[in-house]
Amino acid sequence: MVFKVRPYMPADETGWVRCRALAFLDSAYYDNVYTAKERYENPAVELVAEAEGQIVGLLDVEYEREPGTVAYRAKEDPREGLGAVIHHVAVHPDYRRHGIASRLLEAALAELRRHGVAYVEAWTRDDEAARRWYEAHGFRIITSYWHVYADGPEEMEGAIGSQLPGLHVRYAFAHYLGDDGDMIRRRFRRVHSCCMYRRDV
Repeated sequence: MVFKVRPYMPADETGWVRCRALAFLDSAYYDNVYTAKERYENPAVELVAEAEGQIVGLLDVEYEREPGTVAYRAKEDPREGLGAVIHHVAVHPDYRRHGIASRLLEAALAELRRHGVAYVEAWTRDDEAARRWYEAHGFRIITSYWHVYADGPEEMEGAIGSQLPGLHVRYAFAHYLGDDGDMIRRRFRRVHSCCMYRRDV
């Protein structure tokens, strides 16, 4: 299959949103839907893969001009120099297994090197395919925490509430940073491990 990797352009926004939504449907991020492309406060490498007149892949990575302003300061892996964070990487499900994500990453890493970035990180949930892809491309797990979805009165009770009169919380998304992951997984139906992967540029 023939495709080309190129910089994102504003005219790509609809295709970018559609590609991301379709790519995430069979992942742990299935309900993490965007209706517009994210904009960044810091410099970013924003790439798309185009084939047959449509956006079939995308990769956005934001990078630092000052150390510690974008990347996570992980005590497990202290770093000097500039870091970057991959915010979005996705391939349209009809175009998978053609090396699109790998080509996007190669192009992004080359651009990050040009800007003096030393390392890049990405956060992902417990999707085996995504984790295998990151590991195959030289990333390793540095740290993790839990994404917790609380849904309905039985999961909310004693966990999450409102201090505003008349406001009743029925659904919530939370981060659990504690040490008792087993308790959290017993208490809530939908829980994801969220891992930070990192590699040198």
